[in-house]
Amino acid sequence: MTDAEAVVARKTWRTLEPIHGLIYFAPEAAERYAAIGIEGRAGYFASRAAAMGPVPAEVVIATFFNFNPRLVRAAIPAAWAKASTDKILDARLDAVDASLRRALGDLIDGAEMARAASLARVAAEASTDEIQGRPLFAGHAQLPWPDEPHLVLWHAQTLLREYRGDGHIAALTAAGLTGVEALVVHAATGEVSESILRASRAWPDDAWAAAVESVRSRGWLADGSELQLSPAGAAHRQEVEDTTDRLAAGAYRALGEDACAELRTLARPFSKAIVSSGTFGFAPSNS
Repeated sequence: MTDAEAVVARKTWRTLEPIHGLIYFAPEAAERYAAIGIEGRAGYFASRAAAMGPVPAEVVIATFFNFNPRLVRAAIPAAWAKASTDKILDARLDAVDASLRRALGDLIDGAEMARAASLARVAAEASTDEIQGRPLFAGHAQLPWPDEPHLVLWHAQTLLREYRGDGHIAALTAAGLTGVEALVVHAATGEVSESILRASRAWPDDAWAAAVESVRSRGWLADGSELQLSPAGAAHRQEVEDTTDRLAAGAYRALGEDACAELRTLARPFSKAIVSSGTFGFAPSNS
């Protein structure tokens, strides 16, 4: 595994990530899940975990890693009593179709979409040869491929995202971090605010405070009241990210650097259109 391959893996994942990520924010998703009896946060847990079958809450806690277990147990296994996993997966794909059509408009039917879908599928299918140690990815890897190019592209990026995500959890676990401690480190980077991470993952004050002290005891936080990484903490964070990139690189090797660059060029307008659509809760300025 070369450093260049790891860089390609990170760049390609980051460019295409909005294509997958819109499903967690699109109003179409909440509507489809509610229609089959699954509402609120339960829709997120059920729709993403359904590829593994009607698993117990403990499996979702393990594979999703950084959510308060109580939040997961409030959704799973109750969701499986309301709708079959096949029905939930159908609702998810229907929501993807609707939300991508809304966000992308005429870009859906272009030759660029078909080409991007073809390239991304090569990488995603190559990654299915390496399911060992990647349980959430393995669940998604056995799902049937959709037919339409925009759905092929979404499914391919979903596989690549879950492949990378399982590797990221392995890197965090190897570094000795619990889920909430990993969130503390993430918050200390300044990339996502502490308030958003705490609210979305539902960690109570006492658990968060204990995690902060645990991370601080390792010398990873700077002195002061603000949550900020120390030089040692920044080095730790970079090591985890580098390991994650290396573990993800195998999926993109089947494409090669030139084809990955082509895929990024093709997909960049799609990702920009999705972000600009406001699906993620904001629309960026043109500056």
